[in-house]
Amino acid sequence: MERYEKIDADIFDLKIVYYWAPAHRSKLFYVLCPDAKTFLRTVIKSITLIEAAGGLVINENGEYLFIYRNSKWDIPKGKIEIGEGIKEAAVREVEEECGIKISSIGDRICKTYHVYKYKGEVVLKKTYWFEMQCKAQKKLKPQKEEGITAARWFGKDHIAPIVKNTYPSIMDVLVKEELVDEQAI
Repeated sequence: MERYEKIDADIFDLKIVYYWAPAHRSKLFYVLCPDAKTFLRTVIKSITLIEAAGGLVINENGEYLFIYRNSKWDIPKGKIEIGEGIKEAAVREVEEECGIKISSIGDRICKTYHVYKYKGEVVLKKTYWFEMQCKAQKKLKPQKEEGITAARWFGKDHIAPIVKNTYPSIMDVLVKEELVDEQAI
């Protein structure tokens, strides 16, 4: 635990921690609180929450779809539009970002949270992740206007480049789907 710094739940402010954490040596911290769900609800109320949905897509060859955006490997996802269902948004975003047609959507894998700056404001994004299937399509079309410079299929045994250069929330999805061993993180 010496690599981690404790932050008091009573004074926790995500907008401050967003700037504070990278400036500290350990860059790892934890919040000790009596009820994690209540604490998370309090944090969500204090910041702009953006809800998104996406999918881990597998084709009939057993390959997984990844995109390259902002110099990192990622999984296609995007904001849920007003009046849109979560699964509907997940399918729409994956299809738009990669130029493919999803043949089926399965169970929810998990939901993740991450913090970033959007239009100069620190925001919290909650993403719902789903299992998806599609027929292998050789010609993927990355959505350039969304900053996606590549879309590629990777076999389970060839995702090392993803693991080396992705976001912690994406690693959570890969661990949950047993594509990566939790100890590899």
